[in-house]
Amino acid sequence: MFGRIAVVAYNTYREAVRARVLLGLAALALATALYSIAVGAFSLKDAPRVVSDLGAASISLYAIVVAVVVGGTSLYRELEQKTIYPVLARPIHRSEYLVGKYLGTLLTLLVFVSFDAAAVLLIVATMAGRSPWIGVGLGAVALAALGLAAWKAPRWATALPIPLGLALFLAGALLAAPTPDEQRVVVGMSLLAMLEVGVVAALVTLFASFSSPFLSAVFTLCSVIVGRSADSLARLPENVFGSTIKAAGAALSRVVPNLLVYVPPRPLLTGESTVSTLGAHLAGAALQSCAWAVGLLACSSLIFRRRDFL
Repeated sequence: MFGRIAVVAYNTYREAVRARVLLGLAALALATALYSIAVGAFSLKDAPRVVSDLGAASISLYAIVVAVVVGGTSLYRELEQKTIYPVLARPIHRSEYLVGKYLGTLLTLLVFVSFDAAAVLLIVATMAGRSPWIGVGLGAVALAALGLAAWKAPRWATALPIPLGLALFLAGALLAAPTPDEQRVVVGMSLLAMLEVGVVAALVTLFASFSSPFLSAVFTLCSVIVGRSADSLARLPENVFGSTIKAAGAALSRVVPNLLVYVPPRPLLTGESTVSTLGAHLAGAALQSCAWAVGLLACSSLIFRRRDFL
């Protein structure tokens, strides 16, 4: 079973990394990271903080966009091109196929977040006094490695970004050590972004199991907006909105995943919070992400198992 799921997941990842829209989003994320330098230049002594805050926010935002785009179009593309029929004709359950699609989307997001976070960390390291040529050199080495792999070993060219992105992320985290607060903000938000998109990818998989890519994107984005506003919906003032809307908001906040867990305040990320530690918060967020992902994938499998493709 795990072998079949792994094959579907890797094929989903291969299709995603070859898509031009993903490359466009990666370029946009890199441009946002570079734009944070210009924004930070307007501050006097808080340039690293501005870069880390803006970069961390952009990592979370673009990761959600990639999850919606990749998760919403991957399954539909298989149905549109009718490539799903020979796959399901083999000894593989529909639930295994759907879980493989989900894990392939997560693998794509892991690579995307790794490269995006590495770029932000290298910029923070440069502002902390590191030579800018270190970041330029690491980027050149990464591009050269990808080009060499595409030329000499095209079969493994799509797999190389996985270890390469993780290596750049670790290198960026080590180089940003002179600014520990900014390092913790970017690294912590990167981990939380991966946990958040684990829930978002499960949501878009659920909607994609019975609807079109456009409706899947709309439903998922609405769920993200509600999830980011869950605490506000649960505390709507009754004297302003009335008892009916207050009850509806409270019910909606319990049905939709509370995504505010994955965007904690800065003091918690830097270790200045007296309420909780970053490690405890990450553990709780991971448990919530896994619980929602398992539940949503179970619902997706039930729907997808009864779907008629004819």
